[in-house]
Amino acid sequence: MSQQLFDLKGKTALVTGGTHGLGMAIATGLANAGATIVINDVFADKLEAAKKAYAEKGIHIQSYVLDVTDEAAVEKTIPSIEKEVGPIDILVNNAGIIKRIPILEMKAEEFRQVLDVDLTGPFIMAKVVARGMMERGQGKIINMCSMMSELGRNTVSAYAAAKGGLKMLTRSMATEWARFNIQTNGIGPGYFATAQTAPIRVDGHPLNEFIINRTPAGRWGDPEDLAGTAVFLASKASDFVNGQVVYVDGGILATIGKPSNEE
Repeated sequence: MSQQLFDLKGKTALVTGGTHGLGMAIATGLANAGATIVINDVFADKLEAAKKAYAEKGIHIQSYVLDVTDEAAVEKTIPSIEKEVGPIDILVNNAGIIKRIPILEMKAEEFRQVLDVDLTGPFIMAKVVARGMMERGQGKIINMCSMMSELGRNTVSAYAAAKGGLKMLTRSMATEWARFNIQTNGIGPGYFATAQTAPIRVDGHPLNEFIINRTPAGRWGDPEDLAGTAVFLASKASDFVNGQVVYVDGGILATIGKPSNEE
């Protein structure tokens, strides 16, 4: 199979919240495939730190201070990006938050905040970016879903509601925009080794043992494990893939689980 199917040279990718963690891993993968990378965050200092981190990888990025939930700001900033960097060929809706609060203790304001960032944000970003994609007759939108798009879990009701909604929003975008040669798909990460999960990824920690035993692959995901899927969904290789969520989870969603003593 020709490597040109996965070649992103000449493409511009906007990765929201691509300052760290899984977003940075995806942006790095897209950059290594040839794409020009643009990231955003609500904090300028995070963007500056991210620029240095990308530079250490040999990657030059463009960055913009932007709140994905602010529709007026998005309407103003997207044209600036397309004028200063280039048409946005690939949008990765990665920016998100989570609040771990039991339902009975969660305030409606907190619930709405999670939905605003994790669901309304991708809606706003995709709506604005898709206009240019329609005019050009092509585009790739990747929404960062989650295993919580399929499963519930204690204390993350708002996050699960948002990610479940994002799965269905992904399908609706695919339905409305496929005729413009825009492919909209999702990535659903499993449990990954990031700075946020470092405290529980130690021998003897019950959550560490639970996740390793629950995952058929028998390990935490490496952020680089997401790069191939992101490149696939951003490239010509996925031109007839639309409205799907690809779960990169080491097999968790494929099984009811395995006993911890299983060989």
